[in-house]
Amino acid sequence: MSQQDPAGSSTVTVSDVQLLLKKKDEIEAKIKAYYDVLEDQRGVGMNEALVDVEGYPRTDIDIYQVRTARHNIICLQNDHKALMREVEQALHQLHASEKEKRKSNGAEAHAEARSQSQSEAPLLPFARVNAVTPGSPASMSGLQVDDEIVEFGSVNARNFQSLQNIATVVQHSEGKPLSMTVLRSGERMYLGLTPKRWNGKGLLGCNIVPLQR
Repeated sequence: MSQQDPAGSSTVTVSDVQLLLKKKDEIEAKIKAYYDVLEDQRGVGMNEALVDVEGYPRTDIDIYQVRTARHNIICLQNDHKALMREVEQALHQLHASEKEKRKSNGAEAHAEARSQSQSEAPLLPFARVNAVTPGSPASMSGLQVDDEIVEFGSVNARNFQSLQNIATVVQHSEGKPLSMTVLRSGERMYLGLTPKRWNGKGLLGCNIVPLQR
């Protein structure tokens, strides 16, 4: 778990991030289970009416079960959002810590000095999210429409050639957490996304388009 550095501040480790991502997966599994309950109740979702055209409670569904499932989904989604903020912060600290370690390495510091202008130039976004399906892995990770992707796993603006680059990373990362950096309303954010099979198409449940520059 986290260790204290000499300055007394907590250092985020890979294990810390993995623990947070495990909690994220557990919450997502619970959310999916409650969505399955709604699906079993004649496919009612989060917003369908629970009364008939005459205003009487519907008799074709278990209204108590539907209300309980909806309530639990809302609570779990709030928990998920709070946890994703923790994941973002942990990934950010982990990236910063790894960067400092690389800088402290003499050989890498020398190489970094030679390419200082390139390494210090902030990476630009190379793609944009234009659709996110509710309940999908992308949605559960906190990804939103209009997020501009700066880093998707190992893919960034320096090596991005086509959407096939992202597809390859996704295919090789099924069930494994990927770190993402996005720009949202000009603010840089760090997300953890785990490609996996769900009720919809693909492993992500979002649509990504290249940015035209």
